[in-house]
Amino acid sequence: MDIVLITVGKTTTPYIQAGIDEYCKRLKRYVPFSIKSLPDIKNSRKLTESQQKEEEGKIILGEVSVSDYVVLLDERGEMFTSRGFSDFLQKGMSGGKKRMVFIVGGPYGFSPQVYSRANFLLSFSKMTFSHEMIRLFFTEQIYRAMTILRGEPYHHD
Repeated sequence: MDIVLITVGKTTTPYIQAGIDEYCKRLKRYVPFSIKSLPDIKNSRKLTESQQKEEEGKIILGEVSVSDYVVLLDERGEMFTSRGFSDFLQKGMSGGKKRMVFIVGGPYGFSPQVYSRANFLLSFSKMTFSHEMIRLFFTEQIYRAMTILRGEPYHHD
């Protein structure tokens, strides 16, 4: 199973990008993993929040195929422990899914159309994190989940 993280906007903070790169490098030995960064909406200051979500939603949905299992990283989603998240990924892998797509939306969240397409909502915390930080946290958690599934000593309960 391929795991894809789709994000709106680029990671511009060097130390965050370095962390993401490190976990992406580590993940190569476990699972096909990639990050697709979509461009920010141009002239977004001229758009309402709703219009910006709609525009971002069109671009996001253009990256998702019919057979993808789509997970939105959303504050209203279900929270897991790291072991619970690894179980969630294992079910996806053993369930025959070819591609699991995780999506970090823009600054105002997702359009109704993106929510309609989602198979699952995942929350990392009740706290709010910057979009750049959640990319780092997500890649680390994917790596942690893979080490849990392999019984490797990275994770400690």
